[in-house]
Amino acid sequence: QLQASGGGLVQTGGSLRLSCVASGRTFSIAVMGWFRQAPGKEREFVAAIGWRNGMKTYSGSVKGRFTISRDNAENTVYLQMNSLKPEDTAVYYCAASQTGFQSYDYWGQGTQVTVSS
Repeated sequence: QLQASGGGLVQTGGSLRLSCVASGRTFSIAVMGWFRQAPGKEREFVAAIGWRNGMKTYSGSVKGRFTISRDNAENTVYLQMNSLKPEDTAVYYCAASQTGFQSYDYWGQGTQVTVSS
């Protein structure tokens, strides 16, 4: 089970930090990631992190502004979002993969991020 939190309303240029706590079969997690879906658009990849080795990957649209991190002891993954833009407005979902960066097995419920101009 994945529980995401931390969304909200922020002005352009502001920051937010999302959190996602994993529970249950956490020993099987290989990768955790963040995705987002804006109204009328398809869900898109944002960032992901290797659960054991900490390797990170980002989409081009957020690289340099967003930082993904993890706390293995707390089974939590974070997404620090800085220099937010109106186009970052979306529902953000965390996801967990048992196999790697290519496919995800478990999804959280989503948290709304709204960036006002």
